[in-house]
Amino acid sequence: MNRVLVTGAAGQVGAAVAAQLRGSWEVIAHDRASLDLADPARIAAVVAETRPDVIVNAGAYTAVDRAETDTQAALAANSVAPGAIGIAAKHVGAVVIHFSTDYVFDGTKATPYVESDPTSPVSVYGASKLTGERALAASGVPHVILRTSWVYGPRGKNFLLTMLNAAKTREEVRVVDDQRGAPTSALQLARATQALLAQPADKLRSATGVYHCSAAGDVTWFDFTREIYERWGKINPGFRAPRVVPIPSSEYPTPVKRPANSRLSNAKLQETFRIALEPWEQGLDETLAVLASA
Repeated sequence: MNRVLVTGAAGQVGAAVAAQLRGSWEVIAHDRASLDLADPARIAAVVAETRPDVIVNAGAYTAVDRAETDTQAALAANSVAPGAIGIAAKHVGAVVIHFSTDYVFDGTKATPYVESDPTSPVSVYGASKLTGERALAASGVPHVILRTSWVYGPRGKNFLLTMLNAAKTREEVRVVDDQRGAPTSALQLARATQALLAQPADKLRSATGVYHCSAAGDVTWFDFTREIYERWGKINPGFRAPRVVPIPSSEYPTPVKRPANSRLSNAKLQETFRIALEPWEQGLDETLAVLASA
């Protein structure tokens, strides 16, 4: 059985990846308490000790707005850590799978982004993730960088859980309707990671590079919210959805401007590895079913 080291294992993506791989891989899962990505020496020590065949780096600083003022912490986890992971992985002959984000783009393109499009992050978070991509590549380790978008899951802090919690106390929620992307569940990303690890080892190593990895289809935050409430109501008959009001981004100011277009083309991932994520609606139904059974 091959050995995989998963970072950020207490987060929504890391937890889903670790759970998905157990049984077919020897999974060594570390959360922030046991492997702080802000500590390059600790990264080197853990990798040298465990000698994994693959490292899945699902750990990151994801508080987009807070990153504007908590810059050092964001840079440590998102910019420095991927390079340190790459260097450590190269020493033991491991491959690195690393999660990145649509925030490396400014969101002004009219069509879905492809991997070769110029990057132009407009936030500290986006810039820190882009620097991390480059640091990992510069380490010279074989790697697959997966840029994804609008990630949510049955745990952690995410849009889905925020909207469900809001429904408990509010009669109305106001949601932006001029940003479009593909809500991608942690469960979908976990399966995509498993499919990557099922590739022949030489192919995974030779296909080093950046790939876009998001759910099929796209939607606005407003319509996503309506779908959340409608589908949740079908499996919870007593649920009362608040009124959902569409607003422009200008009426919901945040410290960081969100990309208007977060759509990512997944063609390269499909052509190279024959991996295609399910439609976002399917990911939503699956995640809601998990929440309903909890």
